Amino acid sequence: MINSFILIAEDDADDRFLLQNAFAEKRYPERIEFAENGVELLKYLHDIQSGKTYFREYPTLILLDLNMPKKDGREALKEIKQHEEFKKIPVFIFTTTHNEYEINRCTELGANRYIVKPVTFEGLLAVLDEIHEYCSAISSKQMST
Repeated sequence: MINSFILIAEDDADDRFLLQNAFAEKRYPERIEFAENGVELLKYLHDIQSGKTYFREYPTLILLDLNMPKKDGREALKEIKQHEEFKKIPVFIFTTTHNEYEINRCTELGANRYIVKPVTFEGLLAVLDEIHEYCSAISSKQMST
């Protein structure tokens, strides 16, 4: 059985706490790991690539905030989608930024989906349902090949 792994790049400690609680409440099997900015996210991916981590598989999905310090989500997305191996990882933008320019820009950079952060915990749980369904579909495809 292939285990799903979601790598979440989120700089806000409160949002990370909410995400952890929401995943715990849903009891989905996906393992979650956090990076606090784009630099940490890319280091995490490079460490997997070079075998410097316990985990040898790339994430099933990256959940990426746009507005982070050091390297923002746009820059990280661009680097991920230009990298020969990383570009295969689906990236969902998960941000408070809600405007057509950003949506179009992220789509052009290769984002698979653009999700505006919900304002309620119930809304967050609904978003996790969507993410879980996506990860389950990917896992099913991998198991059948």
